[in-house]
Amino acid sequence: MTLETDVEISKLLTDTKRIALVGASAKPERASNRILKFLLEQGYEVIPVNPGLAGQQLHGVAVAESLESISGKIDMVDIFRNSAHAGAVVDEAIAVGAKSVWMQLGVINVEAANRAEAAGVQVVMDRCPKIEIPRLGLLKAPHDD
Repeated sequence: MTLETDVEISKLLTDTKRIALVGASAKPERASNRILKFLLEQGYEVIPVNPGLAGQQLHGVAVAESLESISGKIDMVDIFRNSAHAGAVVDEAIAVGAKSVWMQLGVINVEAANRAEAAGVQVVMDRCPKIEIPRLGLLKAPHDD
């Protein structure tokens, strides 16, 4: 189901422990890099995913080549890809049994969201956890923005 209410999003962010962040960038000025750092500071286990950076470290965490290359369960797949490419990531998230997919601000793919929902995967679209966590009063640690 697509999560839209504050209660639904708050519950998802509280229940989530392990996040695969797809489209992670090594460039500090990129949103994906800043969000990765923020989520780590908030106590989440975050696995950056980027085939071009696989094996490197971002914020002290090894970058995975793909969702399939991550061992263990994935609670959330945070998608930093454009709307057109988000569908393929959602399909991978379904295939690996992720509990939820989170499409970042500006990332909207209704068809992919419908596929995820049909597979029992929770969906958040066009939102950012770095905005939602403080807005919902869920901050666990200080951040430098």
